[in-house]
Amino acid sequence: MKHILLLFSCLLSFFISQPSQAAQEIKLGVVTKPGSAQNIVAGKFKEILEKVSDGKYTVKVYHSKSLGNETEILQQIQMGTVQMGVITVGPFDTFAPLVRVINYPFLFKDNQQADLILDGPLGDEILSDLEKVGFKGLAFSENGFRNLTNNKRPVKTAADVKGLKIRVMASPLHKSIWQALGANPTPMPWPIYSELEQGVIDGQENPLWVMEVYKFYEVQKYMTMSRHVYSAHIDVASLMWWQTLTPEDRKMITQAMVEASRFQRKDNRDKDGARLALLKEKGMVIEEQPDIASFRDKVATLKNMDIYQEPKVQALLLKMLEATK
Repeated sequence: MKHILLLFSCLLSFFISQPSQAAQEIKLGVVTKPGSAQNIVAGKFKEILEKVSDGKYTVKVYHSKSLGNETEILQQIQMGTVQMGVITVGPFDTFAPLVRVINYPFLFKDNQQADLILDGPLGDEILSDLEKVGFKGLAFSENGFRNLTNNKRPVKTAADVKGLKIRVMASPLHKSIWQALGANPTPMPWPIYSELEQGVIDGQENPLWVMEVYKFYEVQKYMTMSRHVYSAHIDVASLMWWQTLTPEDRKMITQAMVEASRFQRKDNRDKDGARLALLKEKGMVIEEQPDIASFRDKVATLKNMDIYQEPKVQALLLKMLEATK
């Protein structure tokens, strides 16, 4: 009996002394600062996954460009040195041409139409295509509809845009949109507050949350509610890392990101009314009803651009245009 008790005691001591399995850390990169749209997605994903995985996974959010700009984050995700990211659609188009269709100007009429398309088969086609270039597309969250700001003059029609030096993302499409509108588009990495303040650029184009969080009302006088592009994020994982996971963990991570993306989209839209009121209070002159027809006319030929001529891209663009009539 003494031998049995001794054996039991030794075994108990052995198991107690063994360290519990360490949680697996997921590095998730975003380029913006806390409180921004991408960070809200990332933070909600972290909260959900750490809870449902019961400690198996922890998520470390690298924000404020600490891993580099969005293109550099995507490169690290491809290589598997960063596991996940919440990335604006624009920088993807040099990796995967199919994503260009999302940023086609004036494609979506409203938020509901954007959700219907991107959460459906056409959105799934885009996410699946990313696997060819090393990404696992999980969900779409959003920046929201982009609006023009500048420090030179009110913009009511497309003609008023002529000559404005506008910061754009490193995206051939975004550059072409503003060239077609007569502006001088200037690709520039984020953030851009100093460049706006110093007059290096006249203006920029972004959703309302950007004007609030980055305090652009301090350095921009005029805003036009152009809503020229619906700016989505693609919430992605490294395909190299993804292929090491069990089917159960893949499902859990996907569900956590889908839930986080839908939470963020609703949160973003619920706040837009208050943001608009704040910008007016801070002194911005806002054109809420610009002549959108004049903008549409200027960009109508962009579907014939070289970047849309690859057969698969052209086919999806035509499907998108038909679905959003």
